[in-house]
Parts: sequence; structure tokens; C-alpha cells
Amino acid sequence: MKKKILIVVLGAAAALIAAGFLKRAVSGGDCIGTHETVSVNGVDIYYEVAGEGSPVILLHGNGGSHQDLYTEIRQLTEAGYRVYAPDSRGQGRSGSAPEYHYVDMADDVYALIQEWGLEKPYLYGWSDGGIIGLLLEIRHPGTLGLLAASGANVSPDGLADWFLSPISIVSSGGGSLMDMVANEPDISREELASIKIPVLITAGSDDIIKREHTEMIAESIPNSELVILQGESHGSYIAGSEIMGDLLIDFFNRNA
Repeated sequence: MKKKILIVVLGAAAALIAAGFLKRAVSGGDCIGTHETVSVNGVDIYYEVAGEGSPVILLHGNGGSHQDLYTEIRQLTEAGYRVYAPDSRGQGRSGSAPEYHYVDMADDVYALIQEWGLEKPYLYGWSDGGIIGLLLEIRHPGTLGLLAASGANVSPDGLADWFLSPISIVSSGGGSLMDMVANEPDISREELASIKIPVLITAGSDDIIKREHTEMIAESIPNSELVILQGESHGSYIAGSEIMGDLLIDFFNRNA
């Protein structure tokens, strides 16, 4: 029995690490701009701002922080964009909450946009950040000017079975970040179809998101582009890589 429990725990840990959960930033460093912490929806949210130009919001994945996207921050600021990079509630340097839900995180970002006084900012989200970006535009239509999402899913069954199964086993149902992954989100095709702005959807050919699920997301959004990166995993072309930054700059510049 003990051996079986150990196998389950190790399997869950391996799945989480492979997806970028419970990890330290691989492309981080010191703050590259200004930083501040503000209270929105009852939670203290830490964020950094760098660069000048059109505003772009970057959202990290589950268990990470804004530091995971430092490469993209550098690329975008050098390309003439002003980047806002918050840590989602319960992650990075932001405060915790009693429980975690994607819709609350989407509303946090909406509140931040109001706090920052931004009009039609662009948004890029990786993994959970992509889910948050989709929900933001669904719940608050017309808030964003452009949206890009990498490795996002709109329901748990969009995750690869080898990844979801161990998370479901160890999920306690108590509202943790892991519980959120096991049980959320629940975004319908109709809700995706309500997104009218240009959207870039990306995934790796070896992603933890099922390819047919990624394709369904792109097909459901009227004005979307789909890019599948061959030989790439859930985050290999994002954290510490310039591939995603180049894709973003091209997408933003073409649709400005």
C-alpha cells in the first residue's frame, strides 16, 4: 500500500513539474522596471511595469510568477511596448485567498486594468494566464484590444490524461490551486464565439493540452489564429525562450 501511495505522489509531482507548476522562475532576475502592490477584490496583487508605448499585460502560469516571462518582457519593451506583469493571487509576491477560481483571477485583472487606467490593452497569457485572458474578455467584453493565449484549456478534459489523472487523485476539493486545475475552467464554445477581438492561440506539439482541444478553441473564436510549434512542450518556447516573444510582436504589430 505504501508503495502505491508513493507512486501516486511521485506521479503527481512529476506531472506538476512537467507543466511548470510548483517551480521557480527559469528566466527570472531582479525587477526590470517599477513595482507596486495594490489591493483588488480583497487580495494584494504585486505587479511590475516596464517600457513605454502601447500597453501589454502578461500573465504567468499556475505556480509561477511574472518572472517566468522576463524574456518576453524584455523583448516587448525593446519593441516599443509598455508591459504590465502581475502575479496572480496566491502566487509569486501576491497575497493569498481562501480559495482559488479562474473567474476571480480574471476579475482581478479587470480591476487592475481599471486601476491602471488602460484603454484596450493587449494581453498575453501562458497556461492558466491564457485561461484568465479568455475569461476576462468573455466576462468583460471589449476590455482588451488583442489577446494571445498559449497552452490554455477551457475544461479539465482538455488536459492530457497522464497529466490530469494524478492531479485529480491528490486534489482535496478544498479550493487550492491544484483543485482549480482539476475542476476548472468550464468555458463553452458559445462563450468562446462571443470573443470578437483578434486572438492568437498557440501550443507545443508535445504540450500537456490535447491538440484537438487547442484546435477546438481556435475554431470556436471567430477572429483567431492558431500556431502549433513542432517539437515544443508546454513551456519550452516561452520561459527563457525568445520564440513566443517574436510571435507576440508579430501578432501585435500586424493587428495594431
